Amino acid sequence: MITLRKSAERGYADHGWLKSFHSFSFADYFDPAHMGVGNLRVINEDRIAPGTGFGTHGHRDMEIVSYVLDGALAHKDSLGNDGVIRPGDVQRMSAGTGVRHSEFNHAADAQTHFLQIWVLPARSGIAPGYEQKHFDAAAKRGRLALVASPDGAEGSVTIHADARLRAGLFDGDERAELALDPGRIAYVHVARGSLRVNDRTLNAGDAARIEQEDRLVLEGGQAAEVLVFDLAP
Repeated sequence: MITLRKSAERGYADHGWLKSFHSFSFADYFDPAHMGVGNLRVINEDRIAPGTGFGTHGHRDMEIVSYVLDGALAHKDSLGNDGVIRPGDVQRMSAGTGVRHSEFNHAADAQTHFLQIWVLPARSGIAPGYEQKHFDAAAKRGRLALVASPDGAEGSVTIHADARLRAGLFDGDERAELALDPGRIAYVHVARGSLRVNDRTLNAGDAARIEQEDRLVLEGGQAAEVLVFDLAP
């Protein structure tokens, strides 16, 4: 069973310095029919204006993954981490018992375009943590590279949740298949471009929830960048 979630159906907020599409209920956007998928709670597609960003604020008991599409995102947190996230980087911050952080676009003339992803942890009250790794285009070209997992498999960042995240780039004849566990939930989010997902065409911002299926096929990409989640039901 495949359920599509079109880009135009998402929530939207324009704060001036920040323009954000919400795949699921978040902040002032509330839709009881879209509270998340499995243990995936948030996918926000954010665009941060030059010279602006998120001031220091706190989180608890959430696995937060940042995936930058364009531009750069400067990160600082109460754990002492101070760095920059660029395209190809995947950052994982485990909020656990509590962490404070800020994210900023220091560019004078370019916006930062990134995905902010929240996954519910397998248990609450863990120690806060941070990890960042780079996955170049070659690692994702025509395939689904594992970029986040519970055990850090294949060089992925480690998230403290029953979830796996894969990322891929597809264009032209490039094609990938992934075996699915019919008892779990797959969620496919097209970050940009377009491609066919099990014979359904998805464009930038579109998503597909896949249940009770044993195979995922991605093909027919046109400059597509896609994220695929394997989630606990």
